[in-house]
Amino acid sequence: MARLWVCAAGAAVLVALAALHSRFRGSPVLRSFTFQTAWRTEEVLYRLDVNWPEYSEYFTGATFCVAVDPLNGLVYVAQRGDNIPKVLVFTEDGYFLRAWNHTVDTPHGIFAASALHEQSVWITDVGSGSYGHTVKKYNSFGDLVQVLGTPGKKGTGLNPLQFDNPAELYVEDTGDIYIVDGDGGLNNRLIKLSPDFQILWLHGENGTGPAKFNIPHSVTVDSAGRVWVADRGNKRIQVFDKVTGEWLGAWSDCFSEEGPSSVRFSPDGKYLIAAQLRLSRLVLVAAPPVGSLGHCAVISTVQLADQVLPHLLDVSGESGAVYVAEIGARQVQKYVPLNS
Repeated sequence: MARLWVCAAGAAVLVALAALHSRFRGSPVLRSFTFQTAWRTEEVLYRLDVNWPEYSEYFTGATFCVAVDPLNGLVYVAQRGDNIPKVLVFTEDGYFLRAWNHTVDTPHGIFAASALHEQSVWITDVGSGSYGHTVKKYNSFGDLVQVLGTPGKKGTGLNPLQFDNPAELYVEDTGDIYIVDGDGGLNNRLIKLSPDFQILWLHGENGTGPAKFNIPHSVTVDSAGRVWVADRGNKRIQVFDKVTGEWLGAWSDCFSEEGPSSVRFSPDGKYLIAAQLRLSRLVLVAAPPVGSLGHCAVISTVQLADQVLPHLLDVSGESGAVYVAEIGARQVQKYVPLNS
């Protein structure tokens, strides 16, 4: 029986690899991939949806970030390149809807904020052109609504607020905004803004100690009121109280090989899902209970092909699907829960 199970598992892996090869045959990135299969004792929780999106040819640049609007079933992808649309809009089923390129220079992070009265898309722009070093709010059709920062000018100022390579942001249903700034620039800080863009608290010093950062790259908030930051350069995740900004602790044991580049939670709050860029790996960590961070415990991993380079990811609050923006493979891939 065990031999039959191994054969079936190996066949499933070969089928999945064949589908990927067929789908992306001729890609200069995929030609250099070395596919490796490692037998793991970890629990397998997700599978790749090889049919998402319906046509992968819409990806024409380096796909840096992805955001899901579960209320409307939309997926936003931001990509970089010359003379290409910077933002692509798909349905969660994989159908392409539209694209836009207004006032977007070099996107780094993207977030879809969806409430009954308003749908918006936020983009962190790290470009050196006239739109760069800003955090911008758009409506779902790409019309610019709000600009935070001084367009085209990097800086460290707080009044007025300036950014240097802002990496990512997270917007709560209350309208509170958490921004990690930045991706290797002048700033290494976490800022919380009110809905009217007033600074509520911040941590903004470069270093290795508590509440200090080295390339804060991604941020998310859990249902217990804790703010989780991918402190990529320090190979750890730091955790803060969302109301006071108090430092609650850090996780580093799970990231000794490479720091996390992206952090999100599964809809049920059971797992923190992190991406490791250079390792081309997704890590699912058991979320801690309320009141204690405990120890970092890896429940499952998803090993991607070499040089896929998963940069930022997002999770659908409706379906639980994980969407991964891969700058090496120049695509976004969708992973669906096995229990869905």
